[in-house]
Amino acid sequence: MKFLTLLMSLFLLASCGMQSIPTALNEVDATWAEVQNQYKRRADLIPNLVNVVKGYAKHEQETLEGVMRARAEATKVTIDPTNLNDENMKQFQKAQQGLSGALSKLMMVAEKYPDLKANENFRDLQAQLEGTENRITVARNRYIESIKSFNNLVTVPPTSWYNGIFLHHSKKPQFQVENLEQVQNAPEVKF
Repeated sequence: MKFLTLLMSLFLLASCGMQSIPTALNEVDATWAEVQNQYKRRADLIPNLVNVVKGYAKHEQETLEGVMRARAEATKVTIDPTNLNDENMKQFQKAQQGLSGALSKLMMVAEKYPDLKANENFRDLQAQLEGTENRITVARNRYIESIKSFNNLVTVPPTSWYNGIFLHHSKKPQFQVENLEQVQNAPEVKF
């Protein structure tokens, strides 16, 4: 009888979340760090890109200053992984969307200058920026998956029971699209 009780206790402890919830929380922290790392990489590339464009498009000063302002705002907003909540996530996403919008304007300026598009430095920086945007997408997808796993552990029994009694972790917020209505509609193309 003691052996059966010991065996049941070990089974319950193994499936209770004692290890799985902290492990999942560590994964959330690591994947969030990778998201921030990729955003930093993008922010680090921008001054070089702006300097190359400056040489070709001196009268596009407003666009260039807008990009640098958006970069400064985006790099100011950081979130400690232990303090992830909906409000912090919204601030972070808003700052990153501002930078994405400014970069789009910069790329439109580049379209006006065929010499700039042919410039080797500009092409290299543009390719690196495109690659970074892809890396950001991959990092965000990994973060989304780690959040899903963590949220499942803290909300689905039996691990949620252990969480409710001992750990008291709340669900973590996911990335959300700010302009959901705009992106749900297909863009109108006119010739």
